[in-house]
Amino acid sequence: EMPQVSDEQREEINEAFSLFDLDKDHRIDYHEFKVALKALGFDLPKSEILSHLSTYGVPPLTPSNPPPQSNRPQNAFTAPHQSASSNPLNPNEPLPPGRLTLTLPSFQTIAAKLISERDPRDEILRAFALFDANEKGMITLEDLRRVARELGEGLEDEELVAMIEEFDLEGKGGVGRDEFVGICM
Repeated sequence: EMPQVSDEQREEINEAFSLFDLDKDHRIDYHEFKVALKALGFDLPKSEILSHLSTYGVPPLTPSNPPPQSNRPQNAFTAPHQSASSNPLNPNEPLPPGRLTLTLPSFQTIAAKLISERDPRDEILRAFALFDANEKGMITLEDLRRVARELGEGLEDEELVAMIEEFDLEGKGGVGRDEFVGICM
């Protein structure tokens, strides 16, 4: 059963899949899976990646194993799950998980589960770290200027100063980690 994710998250999952399905065979292999998850903010250990592949993986496409003929694109949000099948070289022996590939529906299921289990506080702290590049423990006017510049936001200094002043409850010239978490939660 697939966990609920927002439309925006669903879009992000689909984009990660198609971006890293480098050979455009509608399957991602071990390495493509690892980088697609990383793009979604998950850095899973090899053992976990292999575990997902052994649960959801299917053999790679070969001339003897063509993709299912269907005019509709496959989608977890609609399609039934297919299970791992056997080694094309030796039908009685399953393929090792590292050789299996994932279809979009399987990737959607795994990614949605990971996203739904994510702690929102961890996400907020990761965002804080992007602002607080020098690890000062607070976001200063300099940090806001840099981020606004990187994002191509043409914000005036007065606007940035106003943001800091609004949330700098202790008057220390920046927004601390706890204040930032408070703003975001």
